[in-house]
Amino acid sequence: MSRLLVIGCGALATELAALKAANQWTDMDIQCLDAALHNRPERIAEKLDAALSRCHGSYDLIFIAYADCGTQGGVDRVAAKFGAQRLEGAHCYEFFASSPVFHVLADAEPGTFYLTDFLVRHFDRLVMRDLKLDSHPELKDMIFGHYRKVVYLAQVPNEALRDAAAVAADRLGLPLEIMETGYGYLADALTEQVVRITA
Repeated sequence: MSRLLVIGCGALATELAALKAANQWTDMDIQCLDAALHNRPERIAEKLDAALSRCHGSYDLIFIAYADCGTQGGVDRVAAKFGAQRLEGAHCYEFFASSPVFHVLADAEPGTFYLTDFLVRHFDRLVMRDLKLDSHPELKDMIFGHYRKVVYLAQVPNEALRDAAAVAADRLGLPLEIMETGYGYLADALTEQVVRITA
């Protein structure tokens, strides 16, 4: 039986698992790297390469559930090495919103801080603590002084997440806009890979 490996960012673990379960994709295995790499994009390609080297030869098809994510082509180089494809776009905000919608948002207000379901859930750890804003609140203006708003790209309708996004925006002192995106390109990309493995 042919097997598909989806290896991606830990920030997508919930979405990847939900799509696999909802579609009963039994030919798919999922592995995720530490979502904290969000804050260290220069290490993503190295970690991907190491993980895929350990799996080499065990799968018929590999899909990388990362966009470029600030790696300056690093994910593409790993994808080429292992004959894999990756998610389209520069980052998760683009593939959740879709490229046309994201570029309209970015052009309308370049000073936008984006949230996803994952970033809302882990705002305290990834933003407040990792950026030292909890212990050094004076850094907020240095880091976020040029931002003008927060846009929450919501994958699932969830009032608790909406409320948490509002709290996050308030902590940054920025107005909040919420856009329901669903899974965006992620669902389409995974469906395409499953079709390839089962054809």
